[in-house]
Amino acid sequence: MFNRRRSQVRIKGVMKQVLFLIMAGVLLVGCGANNSEEGVDAKTDGDNVRKVKVAYVQSSKPITYTDENGEATGYDVEVLKAVDELLPEYEFEFVGTSDDDLLLGVEQGKYQVGVKNAFFTEERTKKFIYPKEFSGLSSTGLLLKKENEHIKTLEDFASEGLTLAPIAANNAQYTVIDEYNKENPDNQVKLEAGDTFSVDVIQWVNEGRVDAGVMIEASVHRQLYDEGAPYHNLKDEVVYNEFAVIKTWPLFNKEEQELADAFDEAMKKIKEEKIPNKLSEEFYGKDLFELLDEAEK
Repeated sequence: MFNRRRSQVRIKGVMKQVLFLIMAGVLLVGCGANNSEEGVDAKTDGDNVRKVKVAYVQSSKPITYTDENGEATGYDVEVLKAVDELLPEYEFEFVGTSDDDLLLGVEQGKYQVGVKNAFFTEERTKKFIYPKEFSGLSSTGLLLKKENEHIKTLEDFASEGLTLAPIAANNAQYTVIDEYNKENPDNQVKLEAGDTFSVDVIQWVNEGRVDAGVMIEASVHRQLYDEGAPYHNLKDEVVYNEFAVIKTWPLFNKEEQELADAFDEAMKKIKEEKIPNKLSEEFYGKDLFELLDEAEK
């Protein structure tokens, strides 16, 4: 009888140990499941970072271009990279393309945003979202024959009744001159809408077909002043006189208001840190933001 009771005690003890091990195993499995779920959540959080396709014109140095290492760069691109650093919920992917594909691609949603030294026009607001914060500035001026280098402003140009190279009506430079004419009805520039997006301004001015053409400084350097530029041989025959610095903007797809709002918040911060000023010095050789400040005083 005594031995039978001892055997029963042993059995109960073993059963308790087995039960303890089973319960411990369940707890360990439960902990493992929690860790696994946390891992999945963390991965999901990582996947929640939204990739945004940013189109840029890859042959518009120093505004936007692809460098010798195949990397996207230029003033507009580097500003967007600085914005991206402040937006952990987004990851910008830069896609090099052409002028026309950028506009069509952003409009159709192939790209969420595009950068191309874009001026503000009412026509474009029908197709794109303009953010509240502008991203850059563009030096805009008149390309003239050397004998007309005394012409410094649109007022001077209009007063002398000189001829201007045609500008396509869908070109933002057309809007700049058109707005000047509206503000100065008694001293207007003779503005002719061209059939194409742009004409060969340097060639037209050099040949005397027109007295001047509107160009942005970056294009003048790329076509005229830089070593190896196609019209470098004419650098002493024509002059570029800046008449304004124009604000430029990224263009957002119409469905990307939330992204445009996030851009605005980040853009404010990088302006406070003077990052655009530094990038302007780096890519344009001068701080265009200082010029804007002086013009608006």
